Amino acid sequence: MQELTAIWTNAAMAVWRKMLRRNLLSLSVLLFLALHSINVNARPANMSSAKEKAPDNKDENEILPPDHINGVKLEMDGHLNKDFHQEVFLGKEMEEFDEDSEPRRNRKKLIDIFTKVDFNKDRSISAKEMQRWIMEKTEEHFQEATMENKNSFRAVDPDKDGHVTWDEYRVKFLASKGFNEKEVAEKIKNGEDLKLDEDTQEVLESLKDRWFQADNTPADQLLNEEEFLSFLHPEHSRGMLKYMVNEIVRDLDQDGDKKLTLSEFISLPMGTVENQQAQDIDDDWVRERKKEFEEVIDANRDSIVTMEELEEYMDPMNEHNALNEAKQMIAVADENQNRNLELEEILKYSEYFTGSKLMDYARNVHEEF
Repeated sequence: MQELTAIWTNAAMAVWRKMLRRNLLSLSVLLFLALHSINVNARPANMSSAKEKAPDNKDENEILPPDHINGVKLEMDGHLNKDFHQEVFLGKEMEEFDEDSEPRRNRKKLIDIFTKVDFNKDRSISAKEMQRWIMEKTEEHFQEATMENKNSFRAVDPDKDGHVTWDEYRVKFLASKGFNEKEVAEKIKNGEDLKLDEDTQEVLESLKDRWFQADNTPADQLLNEEEFLSFLHPEHSRGMLKYMVNEIVRDLDQDGDKKLTLSEFISLPMGTVENQQAQDIDDDWVRERKKEFEEVIDANRDSIVTMEELEEYMDPMNEHNALNEAKQMIAVADENQNRNLELEEILKYSEYFTGSKLMDYARNVHEEF
């Protein structure tokens, strides 16, 4: 049994190493995940948690495509976005809700959000009203990414000519990794070998592939500000959204048919299971992915997810998806089964919508009065 566990651990870590390189995560995150794979009480390795451990280097964050994209249901590595519901309900206000926030203030803000979602002011939220709200909050994330992209583009366009070459980007990327910017620029100019380590070289190759995918027709090997936005945020471009789906399917598709079965979708490495607590965590992770596959992604219920289905599922501005999401979110808290949400239901299930528990505080206030 110990030999099998060791084989599984080594195989899982080898796969994670490959995925980590392709998804442009830093060495610090690799160490973080390695340590957690040893901890038998840790939840299944999920790259979405890596955004909580992002590098402190601001310049690197600005010019690297993020693993996590707000308002998109899958991470770049194919894991479910565990914060999706909160992102499309709170929008840019998401960071204001956390466990350390003052309950009275959080409750007041949640009530304020309820009144805004309740467009017709009938003191309940319908699926259509929630759909409209989700689309607004998703658009907020789009606008935020666009504004951040302006700063990022300026950082990699040193001559301010409105276009960035691959070499200009490569210099800035390597500088963010600790290389001497002037030395790198000089070596690239002279066609000299940069003598990069294997990990950095693989990251650069992945970035270069993504770079040329973002270069719209007619391809000129230069990215303008709009194309650079697609490079950093593929959700802004239909072509890059398709590229992101291709990358995810390539990681998960085990038989090479460019489709995903349920077993392929739930077979990502989940860490070493050595006790019941860890087994329960893994089981919950599998159950969550199974439910999403069967009830949401597999649109025609044929037990196979095509690239077209996955692309529709990943599109954050798909109104049909937003309506389905609205219905799911309502179903979670709809205790009176009227297919609408009342304020009391939102407050009771506040952790689902905001990540912050408010019900105990609301009950105390009720008792006081």
